[in-house]
Order: sequence, then C-alpha cells, then structure tokens
Amino acid sequence: MHIREIRELAKKFAPEQIENCITQQMREGVNICDVSGPTEHVVSELAKASFVRDMTDREIPMTDAVRELAKRIRLVQMAFKEED
Repeated sequence: MHIREIRELAKKFAPEQIENCITQQMREGVNICDVSGPTEHVVSELAKASFVRDMTDREIPMTDAVRELAKRIRLVQMAFKEED
C-alpha cells in the first residue's frame, strides 16, 4: 500500500472504525475498511492509518503526520538491522 492510500484511510475512517477493521480482520480475515491482502499486511497498513489519523486528530498537519510515521518506521528498521 502506498502512502496515498494510508492517507485516504486516515481521512475516511475514525480511529475507532480503524480499530474495528483491525479486529474484524484478525477474527474473520476481511474488514469493512476494504483493505485486502494477507492479514499481517492489512493489520500493518491499518495501524499506519490509525497512527496518522490520531496525529491529525491532534491538529498535526497530514504531511507532518506522514513524515512522523515514516521516521518511526525507519527507526524500527534500523533497530532490526543493528540486531543482524
């Protein structure tokens, strides 16, 4: 999923709705947010959208919220690289 799609999910669904989609995906393998794919991928993308939505709800501009998401993803990836 591209950042554009994460942005669209964050705009379209409230945090509670995204959480419900995650729960539904885990239980049933499908979700009403219409994100498809393997459950691991779907949950990951919905979690990203939830993070962005939480930040925008705190009046952080969408661009800054996406930048912060990307920064945190890079930090996690670097931590895994250091373990190897």
